[in-house]
Amino acid sequence: MITKLRIAALALVLGASPALAQDKILNVSYDIARELFEALNPEFQTYWKDKTGRDVTIDQSHGGSSKQARAILEGLPADVVTFNQETDVDVLAKNGLVAENWREALPNGASPYYSLPAFLVRKGNPKGIKDWSDLARDDVQAVFPNPKTSGNGRYTYLAAYAYALTQEGGSPEKAQEFVGKIFANVPVFDTGGRAATQTFAERSIGDVLVTFEAETKGIAKQYADQGFEAITPATSLFAAFPVAVVTENAEKNGTLEVSTEYLTWLYTPEAQETLAENHFRVTDKDVAAKHAAEFPQVKLLTVDEVFGGWDKVNAEHLADGGILDTVFVNR
Repeated sequence: MITKLRIAALALVLGASPALAQDKILNVSYDIARELFEALNPEFQTYWKDKTGRDVTIDQSHGGSSKQARAILEGLPADVVTFNQETDVDVLAKNGLVAENWREALPNGASPYYSLPAFLVRKGNPKGIKDWSDLARDDVQAVFPNPKTSGNGRYTYLAAYAYALTQEGGSPEKAQEFVGKIFANVPVFDTGGRAATQTFAERSIGDVLVTFEAETKGIAKQYADQGFEAITPATSLFAAFPVAVVTENAEKNGTLEVSTEYLTWLYTPEAQETLAENHFRVTDKDVAAKHAAEFPQVKLLTVDEVFGGWDKVNAEHLADGGILDTVFVNR
């Protein structure tokens, strides 16, 4: 009888081993990152298996960055976030879900890669769109997501404002007027970047799609039959892609180790190569040099130098009743 019990117990232990060797995390990310993480995740799964002997399942959730942050606050059990907007990580930090010093947890302010707002135009560029000033013309319809719900759209708004502000004779009043003209040319504001892409590419609305440079190049390849052309403007705004462990959830889920390793791994040459192949600008100098010819030279403005930092952007532009709301009301 004792022998039978021992055998049964051993069978239970052996039967449980595969489950014990299985990790699972949820990566909550921005709207247009689907294809990127479809490429990255299998590589990390191999890396993690080789390092620990354990399998890991990586579930993905995608949507407008700000919308995703709100979903986490409402209970979406993210282990990690890979956003396109620092302010959305800050919201989680202020609510105790992410460490207050999350920017110091990883190199480059916890941003393993970056991009910038750029343009996608129709075959032959019939409207001759080259720079931000063209988006304010009366004969141009621009498509980009709603800055109130999308980090992608927010960067478009800030990049256009920064462009106007830094021109000769630029002023806050002129910048607001300039952005207002662009907003008046937007036929529909989708909630996220991928929906805006579909509006432009599949519904054939608009003359130019404004989105991250990586997305413009990816769409041009995906819809090669339509002959879209990706255009990087001479001046744009540096767009960091911040990542952070949602420590409160990861500790509850027992995934703190794998979650931390997942984000740290994004800085490895292997991951940086995949990021560059997906048209993102990377922080690894060797990988960046290898792909330098694929990325046009551009004058990159920063939120800090133009706006005085994200706190001022939030207070003056994004808060209820701020400049962004005024632009919407007057469009």
